[in-house]
Amino acid sequence: MPADIWPQPVLDLLAAGGERPVFEDGPDVTTAAQMSALIRRVAAGLRSAGVRPGTGVILDLPVTAAAFAATIAAFAVGARVSGWRADLSAEQIAGAAVVDAGRLASLAAYPDDGLPLVAAGRAEEPARIIWTSGSTGTPKGVVQSYAAMSAAWAPYPDRWPPAVAELATRLRRYLVFGSLASQVMLEYGIITLAAGGTLVVAHRPVFPAALVDCRATASVITVGKLYQLVRDQRSRPADLRHLRALLVSGSPLAPGRLAEALDVLGPVLFHGYGQTETSMIAMLTPAEMVTEPDTLATVGRPAVDVSVRDGEIYVRTPAQASSYWRDPTESAEVFVDGWVRTRDLGHVDADGYLRLLGRARDVIIVNAQLVYAGPVERALAADAAVAEAYVVGAPDEVTGEAVHAYVVPVHGRTPDPDVLRKLVAAQVNDHAVPRTVTVIDRVPLAPSGKPDKRQLVPPDDTRGAADTTTP
Repeated sequence: MPADIWPQPVLDLLAAGGERPVFEDGPDVTTAAQMSALIRRVAAGLRSAGVRPGTGVILDLPVTAAAFAATIAAFAVGARVSGWRADLSAEQIAGAAVVDAGRLASLAAYPDDGLPLVAAGRAEEPARIIWTSGSTGTPKGVVQSYAAMSAAWAPYPDRWPPAVAELATRLRRYLVFGSLASQVMLEYGIITLAAGGTLVVAHRPVFPAALVDCRATASVITVGKLYQLVRDQRSRPADLRHLRALLVSGSPLAPGRLAEALDVLGPVLFHGYGQTETSMIAMLTPAEMVTEPDTLATVGRPAVDVSVRDGEIYVRTPAQASSYWRDPTESAEVFVDGWVRTRDLGHVDADGYLRLLGRARDVIIVNAQLVYAGPVERALAADAAVAEAYVVGAPDEVTGEAVHAYVVPVHGRTPDPDVLRKLVAAQVNDHAVPRTVTVIDRVPLAPSGKPDKRQLVPPDDTRGAADTTTP
């Protein structure tokens, strides 16, 4: 067993950390030595309960020091680790040990023998399953092996891509919230620890209040929440003097909106692009945004191998997932000859920056012509009266499907549907022109904080539908 099998680097880092604070939950501060001992106790408790390499463990826990310890301990004993989701089926849960707050308390009370903990994962076996709804709403389990997690660069500063190395200098107090089963939350939490920083808990991740209350220097933020933060800072500025990094994730950010956020919040934005199946693919840094404004239309330089095939982005990295749990059909479609199909459209420009052009599967078929949502949304967002734009498709008796647009207005402005349609016709084509344009106060968000276009329902009868304004 190699010494660096996941999560051995984290175990070693904490074992050598002494009294350095690594986790802060309000007035409760956990040192590296205390966290190391807590992980050993939970690992001993898991083993006593029959958890062995390959055993499924589902963590149904809030973000606490004990939950972080349970996450690392479950990996340390070689379990197949995943987070709890209410929509998992009985088949998906079958055979797994569920650890909730009550059970964790008993595991954490197990005696600590004080001996160094050695990671027991087997390279070829699944280390974790990350459940994601995907575009269909059916949970898919993204499987990452112990070999893949061991190959990841997160706990190794000497392996960090340049953008991550710059981000790491700003992770003195990294805000954690939601669930440690989240790939982004855990991955950047590990980077924070490796950079000498502290994980700081926000039980109510409302921005900007959580940033202020926790004196956070860094946080992950979705595009929707970033838009809201920018609006709030314009109208009621909060004291964000401690903030040095906001890692924007979840969906592409329009160049104009990114420039506005940079203007309001300062050079703190890191625009990341990645997928559950691949982890981080590329990242754009504040320095690049400020010195090279053209990069605002990109997601940075790739940190992994990228291949563009017929306009679609394929990615390859040693740390990538290998399959979808018990779904060979979907696995064969996405994991192809050692590469991962992102099903995103894009290209790498002459300067080496990755530019996204839309989702390969986010399409509307109008008169047998494919209309990709991304270019239509970008055309709509280019209008000065539009802050955000989203398009969906719906069945249409004449054209098969039709495009329907939803726009969030810039404060104090009123978008003109006719102007927007002409903009789409000029920048995309006539097939892409929206049948209806609906003005909404804000886009519905999924539990993840990402825009949820499935909640945008076009009018039942659109043949003569008027454009509408919805609160």
